[in-house]
Amino acid sequence: MHRHKYVGRKFGREKGPREALIKNLATSLILHERIETTLAKAKEIRPVVEKIITKGKKGDLAARRQLLKKLPENAAAKVIEKLSVEYKETPGGYTRILKTGFRGGDGAPTAIIEFTGAEVAIKEEKKAREAKKEARKVKKETKEKKPAAKKKEIAKKLKGASK
Repeated sequence: MHRHKYVGRKFGREKGPREALIKNLATSLILHERIETTLAKAKEIRPVVEKIITKGKKGDLAARRQLLKKLPENAAAKVIEKLSVEYKETPGGYTRILKTGFRGGDGAPTAIIEFTGAEVAIKEEKKAREAKKEARKVKKETKEKKPAAKKKEIAKKLKGASK
């Protein structure tokens, strides 16, 4: 058997479950703008999502209906209202795949697939986390600790009271 002309991956599933998997992964990526999955699944949904965004850029009624055929209402609305506007001038290449290593349970290669505009949101999220960490650190430093001498006095009082 030759490998030529075989397009797409089967993921050990039949047609219906495989299509549902791809639809659900595409929906999750659109709604969350970043998901972690296996490398094979990320590579498989990338062209699906790219075509969906390109379709959303048209913005006419026919394109809207075709998106609603492939996606739930909230995901289709996000494509039309947010993502298509964000990538209006971009002629493709809306997603990127970042390899993240291997999954612990079965050793499957994992990857993050995200929209190319997502790095701004990630940087903001990282800054917020660091600011929160700094605030926690400052709060911890300002918290007064009881000196060891006071602790000893309290221990002596407790021993004297118990006799």
